[in-house]
Amino acid sequence: MRLRTILGKIILWIFLLTVAFITLIPVVITILGSFKTNAELTAGATFLPESWHFSNYAEAWSQANFSRYTLNSLMVSLAAVVGTLLVSSMAAYVVDRMDFAGKKLYIGLQSFTMFVAVGAVVLRPQFDLMVKLHLHNSLWGVILILISAHASIFFILFSFMKGIPRELDEAALIDGCSPGRTFWRIILPLLGPGLGVGALFTFRGAWNEYLLPLVFTMTKPELQTLTVGLANLKYGISAASQTHYMMAGACLSILPILVAYLFANKSFMQMTAGSLKG
Repeated sequence: MRLRTILGKIILWIFLLTVAFITLIPVVITILGSFKTNAELTAGATFLPESWHFSNYAEAWSQANFSRYTLNSLMVSLAAVVGTLLVSSMAAYVVDRMDFAGKKLYIGLQSFTMFVAVGAVVLRPQFDLMVKLHLHNSLWGVILILISAHASIFFILFSFMKGIPRELDEAALIDGCSPGRTFWRIILPLLGPGLGVGALFTFRGAWNEYLLPLVFTMTKPELQTLTVGLANLKYGISAASQTHYMMAGACLSILPILVAYLFANKSFMQMTAGSLKG
């Protein structure tokens, strides 16, 4: 029995290390490639750079107009986070705490939207809608579409809401709080871990979004986000390939995601601890 336990642990560690290797090796290759020349990348003869070209980052920053595009990406991502969390948390509170006609239908529709790709399939009707709202030449059109794709965050908060005792609502009602005030003053602060996880998922999705910003900023390049700007690094003057600059830009674009994860890491731990306790 002891030998079987040891063998099981060895197999488990081999599996985990294999998954970690498969996950991390593309990131390592990108980081190392960002310090190489384009000729080295094309040849692919060496794993480590022959000489470390830190200037690739400066060139990528200037050529991709990183400062402007980063501000645009931050605006889209942060606005999408705030809007998604606000809409999802209020919807989760109403669905969990109140009874109304069509409640099951609403939950079913939310589930259905999770299986519809918010991409090429619905891009044309989304764009036509934003044209009617006069938001097709603005990043606000992108933000509204990203907020509308909130079903997964709704279900995260909805399941988390079920763990908050209803006695708190009853006590607040006795103290004279309206449902709206109960939500803002009592329920929302208790949703902290769920909101942190939802914020991370929403920020990551909005930050990495490429198709929507590309379509909505075709006539206004100054509104392009970082993902769209990075694609412009692929070819330089005379259509010369600039893969090394693209890798350097990709490494720079990863940094905000890492910062967001560091802020949301505590929420992940709290959700994991809560699920184990339950």
